Amino acid sequence: MGEVMNSSNLKNTHAQSKWFGNRAFYKMILAIAVPIMVQNGITNFVSLLDNIMVGQIGTEQMSGVAIVNQLIFVYYLCIFGGLSGAGIFTAQYFGQKDDEGIRHTFRYKIWMALILTAGAIFLFVVFGQGLIQLYLNGSSDGGNLQAALRYGKEYMDVMLLGLPAFMMTQVYVSTLRECGETLVPMKAGIVAVLVNLAFNYLLIYGELGFPALGVTGAAIATVLSRYVEAVIVIVWTHRHQVKNTFIVGMYRTLRVPASLVRHFFIKGVPLLVNETLWAAAMAMLTQCYSVRGLSVVAGMNIANTINNVFNVVFIAMGDSVAIIIGQLLGAGKMEEAKDTDRKMIVFSVMSCIGIAAVMLIVAPLFPHLYNTTDQTRELAARFIMVQAIFMPQAAFMHAAYFTLRSGGKTIVTFLFDSVFVWCVSVPIAYLLSRYTDLYVVYIFALVQIGDWVKCAIGFVLVKKGVWLQNIVKQ
Repeated sequence: MGEVMNSSNLKNTHAQSKWFGNRAFYKMILAIAVPIMVQNGITNFVSLLDNIMVGQIGTEQMSGVAIVNQLIFVYYLCIFGGLSGAGIFTAQYFGQKDDEGIRHTFRYKIWMALILTAGAIFLFVVFGQGLIQLYLNGSSDGGNLQAALRYGKEYMDVMLLGLPAFMMTQVYVSTLRECGETLVPMKAGIVAVLVNLAFNYLLIYGELGFPALGVTGAAIATVLSRYVEAVIVIVWTHRHQVKNTFIVGMYRTLRVPASLVRHFFIKGVPLLVNETLWAAAMAMLTQCYSVRGLSVVAGMNIANTINNVFNVVFIAMGDSVAIIIGQLLGAGKMEEAKDTDRKMIVFSVMSCIGIAAVMLIVAPLFPHLYNTTDQTRELAARFIMVQAIFMPQAAFMHAAYFTLRSGGKTIVTFLFDSVFVWCVSVPIAYLLSRYTDLYVVYIFALVQIGDWVKCAIGFVLVKKGVWLQNIVKQ
């Protein structure tokens, strides 16, 4: 009997050590993840307050701003994807303590960000109004579609001024994070969102003698916060050259060796295309739902706003996977990378089960903060409930994506992410929204259920270890 109990205890201990880490493990993970969570959490919380402030003006203003933010989100993810390819190398160069390699990736990021930002500004200036109009072809539900279009265009015109600051912030912040520095980007983000919040209050409503500018005021506040964040991050990086040794001599030249450009480009283009197509797919999904009316656009905006606040946990865990696993792979510690990755994925999913429970409680209450119709509030509450139910699933997919990406499997991540959403998620939403009378919330849920296939694929790829490679050494 004693032998059986000892055998059972050994199995339990082995299972625990396989799926769960010790206190030191979680301390190491949280040291990287928590600052990212805090930065993203505060940013998203202020975006939430920003959204509520605009939502207090009216449904048309809220819908116009939401549509523009969805479009600019495509640019944000283009920048993320464009920098991520070089970022894979940065993390592994840092693992090898190769400052010159980091300088090359940094300079490549600057060129890539410049090209993407110039292209985005051109597209939004020339085609901005037409893009906004795509989301305003459904029923008005008592709202004014032309007013929503006008407010959206006013908001976009100002927001474009903040893109250069956002671009440089991302070049610096991504490099700092890949080198293990997450506290400074967090602090800069906190200051920026406080600036954003203060000027939102002053410029949206016209408090303390400032003009009441409505959606234009919200855009001005966001642009100001972008430049504040950029200045803080850039100045700190250059003033702490002992810690950030890679920044020494960074701007002596912006030239990147052609052989490295080819390597960065080959690894990075699939990520750039992936993020662009994925963001475009998210915009397309929103457009599919929008054909059911302006109340759906407004309800989806409310739901996404609160969802972004709760999502910070698994978003930060995904970033942590990219940083920690990338550094382990760069140092050649393959078995440790595999063990660490497995435990990080379990931790992310388990954490999000608890987060989802809280979100379900908040779902029926949060929409009442908005000055909108009862129909919009009801839709928002139900969208939030669906997002909460599927949050652990999203956590797993996010961690699996960054696992594959950390080993340079960018073609695989391209197929796993954006190709899947365009081939499965978008067709489900498009066909059901246009050719059936199915309730829009059920359509939204069915799109999430379609991701079960993606979860199965991710599980197989991660388990097989196809991502275990040192691309710097190669």
